[in-house]
Amino acid sequence: MKNFMIGQYGKFDQAKYVRDFKEGFYGIEACLFDSDEDILILQRESRARGFSIGVHFPLRAGQSVLRDALFMDADDQTRAEAYEWMERELAFMASLQPTYVLFHYPKPVILDDRVDWRTWRFYDSREYVWEHVLTEAEFQYRSEQLFAWLAEKGKELRFTPVLELDALNRYVYESVFLERLLLKYPTIKLCLDTGRLFLQEKIDPFFDARHVIQTYAKYAWSIHLKSMKVTADTVEFVHYPVLPECIPEEGWAPIESYLTIIRKENPHVKIMFEHRSDQVTDEQLERCYRWVKQLLSEPHEPTSNSNST
Repeated sequence: MKNFMIGQYGKFDQAKYVRDFKEGFYGIEACLFDSDEDILILQRESRARGFSIGVHFPLRAGQSVLRDALFMDADDQTRAEAYEWMERELAFMASLQPTYVLFHYPKPVILDDRVDWRTWRFYDSREYVWEHVLTEAEFQYRSEQLFAWLAEKGKELRFTPVLELDALNRYVYESVFLERLLLKYPTIKLCLDTGRLFLQEKIDPFFDARHVIQTYAKYAWSIHLKSMKVTADTVEFVHYPVLPECIPEEGWAPIESYLTIIRKENPHVKIMFEHRSDQVTDEQLERCYRWVKQLLSEPHEPTSNSNST
């Protein structure tokens, strides 16, 4: 479990820390803390117990109406403001010495015009743009700008820039462009979110989650691990802990299949449990940890959870 992490969102939740964080875990990912006091508590606990800190941008709440920086927006002023915000926030968190800082990519999300995205949750319409509005050439140009900037900032401030793949369109999964960027800027890594990947495959007939995992797991710094249940007319149990009894045949994400691919491609990747542990009992939470540890260790015989969805 040396590569396991938990998240702390909004504040340093002492009860969650005591219940969810185990000896030997790698660290804690922090996001949108409301108070400087909670940031200091996180820093103090990190030093006392020797765990690493990661930041899901932004560290501080209240700095912007939107959570994510729109560094690929079509508007020049919006992009400039996004980079200025990232610059300020990175400078503020420098004393925290985060191991990595994670940003959602691409932002705005580029939506495939052929897909019904009503199930995808957006806080604000500024968070997405339709594919026909942003050309592939523009996407590539702004991506290159972002990678160059993040690589320089990572070197300057000594953190690993991590890009969490948000909803994806064919500019990513039908092209080798992103892989070429990752090879050109090897200090930049990815985060794969099992919930996002699963949900997109359920609503997007052109998207293959396993193919994306197979392609990009080798470049991943972390996996945001969680499950959900998707049936014909409902999306339920969002951010649910992964458990072996939650099987694909009943609409759950095929977590065993995903982790089997990840183990083969990148066995040392960090596992950030981005679940709501309050949805399960203490015994179920421990079983979640044990099962994931098992799936990421030695090769094993597949169970029903590895079946296709």
